[in-house]
Amino acid sequence: MVSLNVATLTGQELQRLLQSVIAPRPICFASTLNHKGEVNLSPFSFFNLFSIQPPVCVFSPSRRLRDNSTKHTLENIKEVDECVINIVTYDMVGQTSLASCDFPRGVNEFEKAGFTMLPSEVVKPPRVAESPVQLECKVRQVVELGQQAGSGNLVVAEVLKIHLAEKILDEKGQVDQRLMDLVARLGGNWYARITPEALFEWEKPNDKIGVGFDALPEVIRASDWLTENEKSRFANLNVLPDKNKAMPLLDAEHQNLIATRVEGWELKVREEVIQMLRNGKVQEAYRLAVQLT
Repeated sequence: MVSLNVATLTGQELQRLLQSVIAPRPICFASTLNHKGEVNLSPFSFFNLFSIQPPVCVFSPSRRLRDNSTKHTLENIKEVDECVINIVTYDMVGQTSLASCDFPRGVNEFEKAGFTMLPSEVVKPPRVAESPVQLECKVRQVVELGQQAGSGNLVVAEVLKIHLAEKILDEKGQVDQRLMDLVARLGGNWYARITPEALFEWEKPNDKIGVGFDALPEVIRASDWLTENEKSRFANLNVLPDKNKAMPLLDAEHQNLIATRVEGWELKVREEVIQMLRNGKVQEAYRLAVQLT
């Protein structure tokens, strides 16, 4: 493993390294305006959700590394403490990247990047009509992390109103993440596209406490045919089925396979266990796996 002392790295080296490994990052496409009413639109990937009640997002217009100057977004927010966070999808990537150019102060990036201004309802800055999710926000605080080049400025923005395009909603009116086609930033010129094929679900423990790896039987914990993620499925169970009581719950085919132990039965059981896990049948998979002892 390579270990690096941050104090020995330049700002450019730190930026290239950290933005490559702390990824993917969601993109805050922030629209703001100054006291003259001049509109600015700029993307920021130092961004995330930090509170639900109140609903608060934080993004950071950092000082430029090349000359230590501040972004127009930050200057605008200090004059008019409101913004709209527009969520970026794949169809908007090229235009969003164009809006990140350092146009002179007062230039409207909506016009430069070919976006449509949509009036907001509770804040002054306009929304990006092409974005399927628009968050109208009141800026509660700006936290300056330093005065040197590359220093962040945390914009703490409380969400006041949420706008959702119908095309990303399911039949129940809930957001279907498979329909959003979100993109995220990595390092350099790299982006990630969140396609349906890239999505997967993993059940959270929530109010049920998982038994943990240390409670798993040796046949599972020490196995080399299960991945650590697959073992985690079992460790996430809040109760482990008793091995002896598990056998009668198996279907006739599996009971016969274990009872007769014909040639290749262990490999067959392992394959069945993995397939059950892939299908979300964790309890059934555990009952079968413990029969390997």
